[in-house]
Amino acid sequence: MGELVRFGVSMDGELLARFDELIAELGYPNRSEALRDLVRDRLVQREWEAGEEVVGVIILLYDHHKRELADRLTDLQHEHHDLILSTMHIHLDEANCLEVLAVRGPGQEVQRLADRLIGLKGVKHGKLAATSTGQRLR
Repeated sequence: MGELVRFGVSMDGELLARFDELIAELGYPNRSEALRDLVRDRLVQREWEAGEEVVGVIILLYDHHKRELADRLTDLQHEHHDLILSTMHIHLDEANCLEVLAVRGPGQEVQRLADRLIGLKGVKHGKLAATSTGQRLR
């Protein structure tokens, strides 16, 4: 960890009160931790925009009775095997499956893969949750 630097921030009183309420609800021990997380979040977003490597998960909820969907999901995953670290398949009930794909690669490529998977007919819901590899965050 680098040198700890203290700095002051000027803020409207009402805005600060709302921020304090938010960080209390989220369980932050103090404003400094909350501000650090806000800064890190923006830096991660910047990494995405710059095309840097990201890691994350693609979550898919789908109807396994949908004709040829499983084959299309598998084909897309094989086409992008370089981005997929691992997958987990869960049978939720007689019709619904949950698939979780751990991914790593350039932000735009990971997003394109997620969009293609989520956009397949028969996928009821999907989401990409991704973050930085953490190498540049403190």
